[in-house]
Amino acid sequence: MEGITHRFVETNGIRMHIAEKGEGPLVVMGHGFPESWYSWRHQVTALAEAGYHAVAPDQRGYGQTDRPGPIEAYNILQLTGDIVGLVHALGEEQAVIVGHDWGAHVASHCALLRPDIFRAVVLLSVPYLPRSWKGTTPTEAMRKMPGDKEFYQLYFQKPGRAEAEMEADVRRTMTLVLYSNSGSAPAEKRWRYMYGKSEGLLDNFSLPETLPPWLTEQDIDFFTGEFERTRFTGGLNWYRNIDRNWELTPFLNGAKIRQPALFVGGETDGVLVIYRKFYEELEKNMPNLKGKIIIPGVGHWVNQEQPGVVNEFLLEFLTGC
Repeated sequence: MEGITHRFVETNGIRMHIAEKGEGPLVVMGHGFPESWYSWRHQVTALAEAGYHAVAPDQRGYGQTDRPGPIEAYNILQLTGDIVGLVHALGEEQAVIVGHDWGAHVASHCALLRPDIFRAVVLLSVPYLPRSWKGTTPTEAMRKMPGDKEFYQLYFQKPGRAEAEMEADVRRTMTLVLYSNSGSAPAEKRWRYMYGKSEGLLDNFSLPETLPPWLTEQDIDFFTGEFERTRFTGGLNWYRNIDRNWELTPFLNGAKIRQPALFVGGETDGVLVIYRKFYEELEKNMPNLKGKIIIPGVGHWVNQEQPGVVNEFLLEFLTGC
């Protein structure tokens, strides 16, 4: 894409690919699953033109960044360490951290663990999920959900199962996931996060008759090419660490994010249904929250579905912090 350059940096023991543009205060943007730096294509240029150094990495396990073999290499402390090391590799002392989906979870931990580096935080789609003293491991809590269906994150736990489905036809997978999780899909075609015991992963998604305006064949080409090369194991291993993350972070029980913060979500995003309680408690857990925005008619991919609107809120926030 015009003006966006690419290079590799060494961070936290891995080689990380980054896309970047512009000069000025550093803004690091972390993507979610199943995405890549490309998910931020609209934001990189907008931020650069506004006077920022915009950096979008392929996170650990994705794209051209290293994909370590062990599942435990994808725990939240390693993922956070990757971004801390990235800031250092760029020769900077501070940055604003922006994250979408799983990238939002990493951004939250960057803000919690290194407030000296990350002076402000923006979360897209996934609110801050504070650790609690109470309860059991996440997967045990998922197994106790009422009803006869299984939460999708449990489906991801067994290595190889989700990969077999998703990798059988990568282009179809990416089209299903991007469309069905968006606000462009009618209610009956949207992703369902609870699965019947006899259902496969992709049974809960739908194909569009035509692509929505925000998603082009070229976009799907890019994502397809990346995941045909890397496969999906790296990204799925993030989910396979959710219990390990819980076990590693008891010291974060009750922790609040005190930096200036912004949350942006989509009105039809199923993730906000799952994490409604945490969304409603954002002001309590992020006491310096500057904005809590829900964009009408938008689903999970907020920064891709409505890039102009997201860019406007993001730049307004950055100007104020």
